[in-house]
Amino acid sequence: MQPAHTVVTRPSARVPASLSEIGARAETRVIDLLDREIARWRDVDVDLAEPLVRLRDLVLAGGKRLRPAFCHWAYVGAGGSPEDALVVDAGAALELLHTFALVHDDVMDGSKRRRGNEAIHEHFIGRHGAKGWRGDGRRFGEGAAILVGDFAFVYSEMLFRGAPSVAQHVFDELRVELCVGQYLDLVGTASASSDATQASRIARYKSGKYTVERPLHLGAALAGRLDDLAEPLSAVGLPLGEAFQLRDDLLGAFGDASVTGKPVGDDLREGKLTPLVAFAARRADAEGAQLLTLLGRPDLGDAEVSALQHFLVECGAYDEVERAIEQLVDQALTALTDAPISTDARIGLEELAAFVAWRDR
Repeated sequence: MQPAHTVVTRPSARVPASLSEIGARAETRVIDLLDREIARWRDVDVDLAEPLVRLRDLVLAGGKRLRPAFCHWAYVGAGGSPEDALVVDAGAALELLHTFALVHDDVMDGSKRRRGNEAIHEHFIGRHGAKGWRGDGRRFGEGAAILVGDFAFVYSEMLFRGAPSVAQHVFDELRVELCVGQYLDLVGTASASSDATQASRIARYKSGKYTVERPLHLGAALAGRLDDLAEPLSAVGLPLGEAFQLRDDLLGAFGDASVTGKPVGDDLREGKLTPLVAFAARRADAEGAQLLTLLGRPDLGDAEVSALQHFLVECGAYDEVERAIEQLVDQALTALTDAPISTDARIGLEELAAFVAWRDR
């Protein structure tokens, strides 16, 4: 289904070659670990292979690998070697942590699809039914998915074990902030809030800091330069992280399901509090406000999703978000020119900034 109103935006940014290379190294490290763990626990009990295979399949199903890339370029920019196993392990740890967050997020949101496939809990709900097992299938499926996420969290910690203590502190902060953002997201959705300040806070903690700023700090910490780089990297990472989340919000409401791997309008059905929704609520007349009451209905049909999309465009909220993304990226790139990092890292981060802001997935 296409949006009801034609939206003109910049062409999608190409995937930087460096992102693919860094992501491939992190993925290889993760899969090597998971393959060993699958073999190890299958020998104990064949049923134990299932959750670990699902975890491995989710990692292999795609993902942008942005967090390993931001960590990598901060590490290289601070003087670290791009081939150092320390930063590869850190990138793999970040990727598994992200996988943990996705699996739990899908349970909390009741999402059906992830990366073009069944969400983990949906797979296990189906398995429960196919086996004719006793008890509630949804409870089993969600419980199994929570454990898959827990496996990812523990393996992430194992991969990060060799990092210096200053990097461990950054990693701890990153994980706490992720949980903070996730809870704020739950509250914002449940309360049907349209408060712009609350929406911005959710975007910052649920995704912005955890996707860009903290991985940058992590790379600097691994290279022993967090003290002098934390502030300039925050000046880059905070606005760019916010731009990342704003693009995510637009994709959640308007994205092409064949590209994003999730149904069109999923965020609308979930009733997510986003700056896009907050902007729309501020601009809405009585008819628009009535339309916004549809947000959060999981049974929204295509016509209703299309009507909401049309309103988000016609009231100017879509364009307001696009303008905000441009301003935030400009702010991040200006800060990047002043950051005391190597030229190759600056170029790598510039390419990532363009992709983060104008990607289509």
